[in-house]
Amino acid sequence: MDVKGKRVLVVGLGKSGVASALFLESRGARVTVSDAKSEDQLRDEIPALLDRGVTVETGKHGERTFRDQDLIVVSPGVPGDVGPLQHARRLGIPVIGEIELTARFLQGNIVAITGSNGKTTTTTLTGEVIASGGRKTLVGGNIGTPAITFVEQSSPDTWVVLEISSFQLESIESFHPRISAILNVTPDHLDRHGSMENYIAAKRRIFENQSADDYAVLNADSEVCRQLAEGLKPRVLWFSRQHEVQRGAYVRGGTIFYRDGEEVEIMPVEEIALKGAHNVENVLAAVAIGMAAGVEPAAIRRAVKDFRAVEHRLEYVATLRGVQYYNDSKATNVDATIKALESFPANIHLILGGKDKGSDYSELKPLIAERVKRVYTIGAAAAKIESQIGTSVPITSAQTLESAVGKAADLATEGDIVLLAPACASFDQYPSYEHRGRAFKQLVQALAALQSASPTGGR
Repeated sequence: MDVKGKRVLVVGLGKSGVASALFLESRGARVTVSDAKSEDQLRDEIPALLDRGVTVETGKHGERTFRDQDLIVVSPGVPGDVGPLQHARRLGIPVIGEIELTARFLQGNIVAITGSNGKTTTTTLTGEVIASGGRKTLVGGNIGTPAITFVEQSSPDTWVVLEISSFQLESIESFHPRISAILNVTPDHLDRHGSMENYIAAKRRIFENQSADDYAVLNADSEVCRQLAEGLKPRVLWFSRQHEVQRGAYVRGGTIFYRDGEEVEIMPVEEIALKGAHNVENVLAAVAIGMAAGVEPAAIRRAVKDFRAVEHRLEYVATLRGVQYYNDSKATNVDATIKALESFPANIHLILGGKDKGSDYSELKPLIAERVKRVYTIGAAAAKIESQIGTSVPITSAQTLESAVGKAADLATEGDIVLLAPACASFDQYPSYEHRGRAFKQLVQALAALQSASPTGGR
């Protein structure tokens, strides 16, 4: 793809938008960026773009800006059906996403991992597994490092492991993974996709450019994944925590095995350091991908044994006065919160809330009744959450994360757990789930300092 001298518009100045703009400029394109946010809101992003001669439009999406382009690259946070993009398509202007832009330039073998939950942990672990096999490995995508930044580092023998979101998959055309994986599909982002059917269809696009020489890794314990496997061109490998599979990774008698013809023992489940049954599934997916990539079982076992929790995914923060604090800010949908609750037997003080994504919080009621002492609601979704989870446990309307942590610290007793697993996006109060998670950790650290300074324990 030759962009030299072409007029290219990048829409949206998130991480991938900025990275795409800088990449395109480095390839000789005449780049403009457009974002509806104000100049003040984008003050951290704008200087680097201006220094490279990129034209910056803020506070609006100008009609002429979109019309006078040879190519438009859309950041994943921007819905593909907004008016200016629809008009550009009618004018015959190509509109692609950052992942598709990357696909036009990237060399090597792509491993693409998607799913409603577990993507980041599985992507990070898979990168460690493939690297343990002695291969040059790059890890990024929706995980935080935009895929486009890997182009200059890639070569034909590189393995590029990417976390891919449904938003990114909406705009692909030629994106072709050597190995793809769908970990699970549960309700999420319905505010964007409009229906569960549309959401599933977006996920399924990960397979559309694969051939019979490629691999698709799917969760055999998921009905949606079993349906998605029908009629696929790539060779399907399964993973299952509940039963043996003919091809793929599974658990039997407390041990992980892999089978694709001959059965191979990988490792005991007890060697997995990650907390929660859902993380066993993440490990099984990484095992199947690693074996498909040709990594030796001993190297896979070594990588899994050494792997620890990713930041903001059931991340242990501290124990204060006998109360454990866990940061699961990445639990941005109901299913992720269910998995977090399943990781602890009881005595949970649960912090819920943020920006609603069209979720049904009533699905949390059985586990809340069984394992939670008190719920603390925060953010824009608080009233909806309170109306849907019922009165089986006390609910404190905390409004802010700071208030929730303070109130939980007051009420929790030795042996209890304070868990941030909000079941919502962060965008009502924080720029990202990472910011929210770090804010939680800072609040816990401040609480620790207060307690250590006070003979009565502060709060």
